[in-house]
This record gives sequence, structure tokens and C-alpha cells, in this order.
Amino acid sequence: MIARNNSTVTEFILAGLTDAPELQLSLFLLFLGIYAVTMVGNLGMITLILLSSHLHTPMYFFLSSLSFIDLCHSTVVTPKMLMNFVTVKNVISYPECMTQLYFFLVFVISECHMLAAMAYDRYVAICNPLLYNALMSSQVCSWMIFGVYSMGLIGATAHTVCMLRVHFCKADVINHYFCDLFPLLELSCSNTFVNEVVVLCFSAFNILFPTLSILSSYIFIIASILRIKSTEGRSKAFSTCSSHIAAVAVFFGSVAFMYLQPSSVSSMDQGKVSSVFYTIVVPMLNPVIYSLRNKDVKLALKKLYEKTFSWNFFFD
Repeated sequence: MIARNNSTVTEFILAGLTDAPELQLSLFLLFLGIYAVTMVGNLGMITLILLSSHLHTPMYFFLSSLSFIDLCHSTVVTPKMLMNFVTVKNVISYPECMTQLYFFLVFVISECHMLAAMAYDRYVAICNPLLYNALMSSQVCSWMIFGVYSMGLIGATAHTVCMLRVHFCKADVINHYFCDLFPLLELSCSNTFVNEVVVLCFSAFNILFPTLSILSSYIFIIASILRIKSTEGRSKAFSTCSSHIAAVAVFFGSVAFMYLQPSSVSSMDQGKVSSVFYTIVVPMLNPVIYSLRNKDVKLALKKLYEKTFSWNFFFD
């Protein structure tokens, strides 16, 4: 085979979630349904926020950005995964694999920092409400979004460049349903010490730093909420944070399980299940969580529905 990027392997085979034939159709339909809900939910959230003027606030600006990240995150991984259920061998070329790895890392790292930015927004809204408009101006929000995507691009570039120096000689079956860091490193026939150090350092920063930021924000938030005298006020403050807490718990829990543990064959099989949560399930759940537990989103959806219905009635 022709060598490419110091590698004698020009294509890989994705092993997928399971090799049990009796489960292939059921899993295909399940994940196809999840992907459809993810697309509709996130596109719907972005459209709703764009069309509803009373949702043009920093909180929903961040939420629309989170929906965009979830949409792209799921699209990078899920279509190729679905192919594994309907083909004998799910083959992916070396360039396609590196491209998938790069964009997957861009969006998963961006989501980590986006959730931290959303926690800071809630902190300012609850702990410093009088300074909210100044601290969370449109310019500040734009710079925060720029920082979020910059972290994603920098981290993804570092990991992918390190992966391009790795030699793949004989083994070409990736024990995963997409091109991820640890499954690829397991196939290497060259020294991966540098890669493992980069993975550990960047994973620690991109997981622990946002997690600590979120925890710090919520410590101050909870302290402020407990000082609110009225029960209704406390309940309203908690309700604005509950959706974000749920999204953070599921996402960071599954990501930490995958990336903050020593790599091994056994842990890689367990990691597949963990990966399903943050690559497929979380992008579907986020718009559901934020819409079901958010009165503003429900109100905007109701107004949009009534407006659409009235226009259709008018033209009819």
C-alpha cells in the first residue's frame, strides 16, 4: 500500500458497538431515531431563539451556540456509526479518519467550555443582577464564544497533529464506532508517549478547568439563593439552573470516564458505552432538557405556534 503521513495503513475498519447480527437492525433504528430527534430538537431550538425577540439575551445566545455545537457534534459521529449497522465492514480512509477525529475534538472540547460559559452567565445573573447588562454585554458574550471555539480549535489541532506522527503498520480495526484518540493509539506500532502526555494534559485542562469553573459558579449561586427570603424567589432561581446542572452532569460524567482513566482494552470496551452518552445521547437530551424545564422557551414556542397558525388561517 502507498504510505501516507508516515503510515502504511491507508484505511481503517470501525468495529462498531457490537458484532451481534441480531442486534444490528434494532440498534440502527434506535440510533437513527435519536439522530432525527437531535437534528429536529437542536435546529428547532436555534430557529426558535432566532425568531423570538424576547429570547435575544445572553443566556439564550449561549444556548443557541450549545445547540449548534450539539448538532455538529452528533453529525460528525452518528452517520458513520449508522453505516456500521447496515454494512459488513464499515471502512473509513486514513484522511477521513483524521478529519473525523479533528472535528469531533473541536466540538467536544468546545462543548466543555460552552457549558462553563453558561455557568458563568447564571452566576452573574443570580449573584450580580444589577451588573448583569454590563458584565454580559453583547461584546463580552461574543468574546466568550470566540474563546470557546478557540479552545476547541487549539485542542483539536494539538491532538490531530500528534496523531499524524503516529505509525500504523498492520492492525487496521478500530475498536470503536468512530475515530477517537485512545482506540487509534492502541493500533500504533510506534512510541505514543508524547501523544499520551498531550491527551492527559489537554483532557485534564478541558475537563477539569470547566468543571472547577462550573462548581465554583454554583457554590456562589447556591449561597446567593439560600439568602433569598421568599420561597418563590428561591424556586425561580433554582429552576433557571436545574437544566444546566442536568446537562453538565451527564456530559462531564461520561467524558471524564472516557478520558481521565488509563487506556486499556477492557476500559476501551466500557468506553464505547460512555462515548454513546456524550456523542449521541447528550446532543439529543440538551434541547429536551432546556425546553421542558424552561418557561421562556415554552412561551416562545407557544407564541410561534399561534403566529404560524394565525398566518395559515389568514391565507386559507
